Amino acid sequence: MMQTVKFYLAEHPSIVKFRWSHSQSWGSTWSFLVTSIAFYLAAATFLHLLLALTVRRRRGPIPLGPIPALHSLAMALISATIFAGILLSAASEIRETRWFWRRSKTPFQWLLCFPIGTRPSGRVFFWSYMYYLSRFVHMLRTFFSIFSARRLVFCQLFNHIILTVVSFLWLEFSQSFQVLGIMLATMVYSAVYGYRFWTAIGLPGACFPFVLNCQIALLGGNLVCHVGVLLLHFMKGGCNGIGAWVFNSVLNAAIMLLFLNSYVRMHLVRKKEAKKEIRDLKKEEVVVAHNNNGGQKQSQIAGRDDDDDMKEK
Repeated sequence: MMQTVKFYLAEHPSIVKFRWSHSQSWGSTWSFLVTSIAFYLAAATFLHLLLALTVRRRRGPIPLGPIPALHSLAMALISATIFAGILLSAASEIRETRWFWRRSKTPFQWLLCFPIGTRPSGRVFFWSYMYYLSRFVHMLRTFFSIFSARRLVFCQLFNHIILTVVSFLWLEFSQSFQVLGIMLATMVYSAVYGYRFWTAIGLPGACFPFVLNCQIALLGGNLVCHVGVLLLHFMKGGCNGIGAWVFNSVLNAAIMLLFLNSYVRMHLVRKKEAKKEIRDLKKEEVVVAHNNNGGQKQSQIAGRDDDDDMKEK
């Protein structure tokens, strides 16, 4: 069983002989990247304006049935497959090419820093290509959000566009760090989309912002890896695709700032809501205590009146 899985994820001829090429790989040209992103922006904006003009906001979210849940399930399975595939492929590539770079790098260093002259071909680049294509499936969540929240979220648009561009650059320039980057991303996406499917079918969610915490953890892991690439570039004679890596680092920094801003705002909102709940509880306790004291006083007065009546009799 394990040998069969390994064959289809790392040893299949179409995986071993893969080569990133503008003439052979679908979606591998700059014109396709720019056109697809422009279409994504135009479609999301058009849908948002269409709903704003034709559907009253009072009606709330537009139901989509099981479509978001099925999308989450599909993305969880796709991410888990890519994670397993690139993990097995990286192990095979290290085993077969280690003779070439073993004097200058360890296997972990190879995962962070490709040798100068690395070409986008072979197993790990096949799964990098699959990850790039999966980014377009990720974009569908933007349209689900427009239907449910009835608003266009800039942070979500920016995040999807940047990650699609980054995954394209990984292939185009054989950029270092992409193996670990894809492993971290697909591992987190498997958990996030699995959780979204879990809650979409009516099962209880976590008592903390699970999705946002996973995204922050992913950005933190990417930050550590970027520092490692920078150190290896100056200490080990250079890493392949370092120019694209610099651009990638700038984009990741922008995404990190957006998510940190969102995280802080969510924390502050929750803190205000907690304080408001505490104040409301205190007010209720005061009202209850006041009512109880009033009831006791009325009973005492009634008791005194009864005693007076008895004395008169």
